[in-house]
Amino acid sequence: MEHTEHTFLGIDLGTSAMKLVLIDGNKNVLAQITEEYQAVQPERGFSEIDPEIWYDCMVNAMDRILMQCDRSRIRGIGVTGQMHTLVVLDAEGKPVRPAMMWNDIRTRDLIPRLKEEIKQFPEGEYLSRTISTGSPAANLYWLKENEPEHFKRIKKFLIGPDYLVYRLTGHFGTDYCEASTSCLYQIREKRWSPEMRAMIGLEKECYPEIRGSVLAAGTLSPDMAERFSLPQEIDVLTGTGDNPATAISTGCLGRGYPVISLGTSGVFMMPVAELKDNAKGKMILFSFDNKSYSYLVQGAVQSNGSTFDWWVRGIMEEDDFSKVDSLIDVEKSLAGGVIFYPHLSGEKTLYADPCIRGAFIGLSTETDRSDMLYAVIEGLCFSFRELAEKMRLPLCRFGSVKVVGGGSRSRVWMQTLANVLNIRIEQMDGMIGPAFGIALLAAYHCGCFDSLEQISEGTVKIQNCFEPEPYAVAACEEQYKKYLRIQKGLRYITDGTEM
Repeated sequence: MEHTEHTFLGIDLGTSAMKLVLIDGNKNVLAQITEEYQAVQPERGFSEIDPEIWYDCMVNAMDRILMQCDRSRIRGIGVTGQMHTLVVLDAEGKPVRPAMMWNDIRTRDLIPRLKEEIKQFPEGEYLSRTISTGSPAANLYWLKENEPEHFKRIKKFLIGPDYLVYRLTGHFGTDYCEASTSCLYQIREKRWSPEMRAMIGLEKECYPEIRGSVLAAGTLSPDMAERFSLPQEIDVLTGTGDNPATAISTGCLGRGYPVISLGTSGVFMMPVAELKDNAKGKMILFSFDNKSYSYLVQGAVQSNGSTFDWWVRGIMEEDDFSKVDSLIDVEKSLAGGVIFYPHLSGEKTLYADPCIRGAFIGLSTETDRSDMLYAVIEGLCFSFRELAEKMRLPLCRFGSVKVVGGGSRSRVWMQTLANVLNIRIEQMDGMIGPAFGIALLAAYHCGCFDSLEQISEGTVKIQNCFEPEPYAVAACEEQYKKYLRIQKGLRYITDGTEM
């Protein structure tokens, strides 16, 4: 069936850039636009941005992409983006203060106290494990204690991409993904936690309405329709977070296999059938329609692409990432014995420690650039293996792990990941990512597809496969045993804590 008559717009609110993708109902990409912006750090550990900067970037990007298409063909708009980032609005729907970003760590000293208090609540054991710096719950509590004048003005809070949906439609809402990862929500009961609400001190009316991701938040507001010369009846989806949107575009959510996304942060994600109380990782509750529900478990390497960029661009002063593989003598560096601990800006999933930092172990006068670059890549791969083990992901059941994102373009990185995980790595090709995933959901909303499985059918291909190399697997296994001891050693060195 042909669906080329209608088009669908996907908007991805990233950490440092907004990406827009326009597709037709047959999943063909018609146009792409990127607008960059930058968060500010007014104090050490803070990371904020004025939500109006996002809005201005969205307007500029929509103007640019709409110039390339027939506006009358657009039938749906989907919005996705960074999870956890907190936006607080006043009685007039204006931002009370800058948005508090997902990577903001100002609440690090609060977290231990909050964990102890939350343990006593229903589902408190899970919530206490998952609350961390950057969590909406932690940031709201911080506002109550440190900016009471701002806190009193809050009449509604939203998560990052929800703010753009609000600006497009006038509707204050969120989806199950954003709610379930806010540490304000009881996943089993499928409701905002009344105990968390009492602890934070916000009225029930301040919470956004929760809807299925593929349901419409509303149609374009009259002002937005006029501003972009678009039909007002265009539906804007409730939307979802960037990781579920990526999981949709890669087939992870529809077909059930594990995927690693190598972006600014690295994410290991996989659908699971039920909640596991003792496993690490954050459970994402996902629903299309408020009727059927599924779970996506994710764990994050907070400093992934940013660590790689720091070393390659900042230390080695190499701007051409395509040359990175040629700078490594893998056979030599594999035997070099240098280990890198990659958590340069703290760690959330495994240790909930925002203060832990990176380290090189095993340096000698014979260590060279190749050894250290390889160690950086290998250390990042070790962090994904530790995630998989402590999240209890049954990787062997699938026989492979699919990988997307900028880091997947490095053959050395992909081969090292295969060796460290001792499993086939499949480098995905094709149009993938959050903006494409949410555009696919918009097309699904408008009837172009019949199922979640059909959404991802034919959207991605396997570009390359990397099989484990037995000699390298053995070497990596020995290094990994040492790697697992580094966290305890660093804790002892930095604060004298014996684990």
